[in-house]
Amino acid sequence: MAADPRIPALMFQGTGSDVGKSLLVAGLARAFTRRGLAVRPFKPQNMSNNAAVTADGGEIGRAQALQARACGVAPVSDMNPVLLKPQSDVGAQVVVQGRVLTTAGARDYYRLKPSLLPAVLESFRRLSAGADLMLVEGAGSAAEVNLRAADIANMGFAEAADVPVILIGDIDRGGVIASIVGTWELLPEAERRRLKGYVINKFRGDPSLFQPAIDIIAARTGLPCLGVLPWFADAALLPAEDAASLKSQSGTGAFRVVVPQLSRIANFDDFDPLAAEADVRLSIIPPGRPLPADADLIILPGSKATIADLAFLRAQGWDIDVLAHMRRGGRVLGICAGYQMLGRSVADPLGVESPKGSVAPGLGLLDVDTVMAGDKVLVEITGTDREGHTVTGYEMHMGRTEGPDCTRPFLTLAGQPDGAVSRDGRIMGCYLHGLFASDSFRHTFLGRESGVAYEVQVDDVLDRLAVHLEAHMDLDGLLALARA
Repeated sequence: MAADPRIPALMFQGTGSDVGKSLLVAGLARAFTRRGLAVRPFKPQNMSNNAAVTADGGEIGRAQALQARACGVAPVSDMNPVLLKPQSDVGAQVVVQGRVLTTAGARDYYRLKPSLLPAVLESFRRLSAGADLMLVEGAGSAAEVNLRAADIANMGFAEAADVPVILIGDIDRGGVIASIVGTWELLPEAERRRLKGYVINKFRGDPSLFQPAIDIIAARTGLPCLGVLPWFADAALLPAEDAASLKSQSGTGAFRVVVPQLSRIANFDDFDPLAAEADVRLSIIPPGRPLPADADLIILPGSKATIADLAFLRAQGWDIDVLAHMRRGGRVLGICAGYQMLGRSVADPLGVESPKGSVAPGLGLLDVDTVMAGDKVLVEITGTDREGHTVTGYEMHMGRTEGPDCTRPFLTLAGQPDGAVSRDGRIMGCYLHGLFASDSFRHTFLGRESGVAYEVQVDDVLDRLAVHLEAHMDLDGLLALARA
C-alpha cells in the first residue's frame, strides 16, 4: 500500500528521543512554505500528553499543531493519526484519527499496533492529496529493533508508505558518532537502503573540527552528512512536546508563578507565554521539592489523570503548601484538571480515567464538584474574561463541574459561563487551555504590562528557524531527495 509516488516526501527519524526531530520538521516546513510550496506535516504515531484540538474536532500532538502553523495551515487529525496519551507508567489512552479508541497497557498496545497501520496510511494519503511536500516525523529511535515487528512509527511506516529517511543525531548529548553508526549497524539491509543521509543537530563550537567524524561515519556507513546545525537558542521560545523538556526555572522577574509538575501533567505549553514575560519568574517544581513560599501565583496545571494526580499532589505535600500560600494572601488558578482539583470532590463513576466508581476529595478551595461523565469536549473557542478582555484557546476534557462558585464564572466562552471564582476572588479555575497566549488578558491578570506579543513571537521564531536551516542545510538537495 505505497503512497502516491507523485507526492514528494521525506521522513526524519532520530537516533533517539528528544534529538530535535519536531523542531527540525517545523523549521523545514516554514522554510519550504516560504518558497511557495504546499507543505504538510505528518507523524504516524506520537506519545504525548501535550495535545492540540484540530480544526476537524479531533486531537493531535502539540508538535504537529506547531508544524501545521509553520506551514500556514490549520491542524487536522490526519497529521497525527495515532496519539498515545499516558495515564500510568504502563498504560495510555489510544487516540486514532483524532478520536479516543481505547485505553491499553504496553503489551496490549503492541498487539494492537499492526491493526492501526491501515488508518495511518489512509491519513497519509488523504493529507498528501493537497500537498507539494510531505514532511514526516518519526518517534523515538529508528533502531528500536525489539519493537520492529509491530512498528508503525519509524521504518515500519517508511517501508509501508515508501518514503526515504533522513537520520537525526544530537551531538549535545554526546556519542553522536556511535549513535549514527550504531543505528546503521542495527538496521537490516533493506532499511539501510532507505536511509539517504544524516543531520547533526545542536552543534556548539567550530564545525570544521567535526570533519574527521564525517569521514569516519562515511567510511562505516556510506551515508552523506546533509547538515551540521549549530545550536539554535531561540528553540526555547517554541512550545515543547515532552514534559521531559520542561525547564525548572524561566526568567528572573519580580512576579513569581509556581506550577507543580504533576506526574501526568498535560498541555503544559499553557505556561510558555508566562515564560516569555521579562517581569515573570516561572518555576516548574519537580516532585520531591516544596512549592516556594515566595510565590505570587500558584497554577495547578492540566493532567491526564485527575484523581491519580490529586493523590500525587498530596503525596508531595503540595496541598499543604497551597494552603500556606493562601494564608499568606496568594492567588491560585486551576486550569482544566487543576480546576477540578480545586473543588470539593472528583468522581469517576464510569472509570473514564481511573478505577470505576472512584471518588476523590478535592482541595476544597472552590465550592464545586466534578463528575467524569459525558462525551469528551474537544473544541477551539473564543470568549472574554470578567473584565471584557478577549481570550482564545481550546477545551480538551472529560467531566462536568458544577457548584455555587460557578455562579461567579472566571470566563465567558461562546456566550456561556466557564469556570468559577471564590468569594474573595483569590481562587479561580477554568477549562480553557491557551488563555495566557491572549496578550491583553495575560497582562491584566498578572497586573504588569509588557511589549510581548506572544503569537507574533512564535511566528518570528519559526521564521528565524527557517533562515537558520537554509544557512546550514542543502534544502535544494533535500527537495531533490523527496522528489526522487
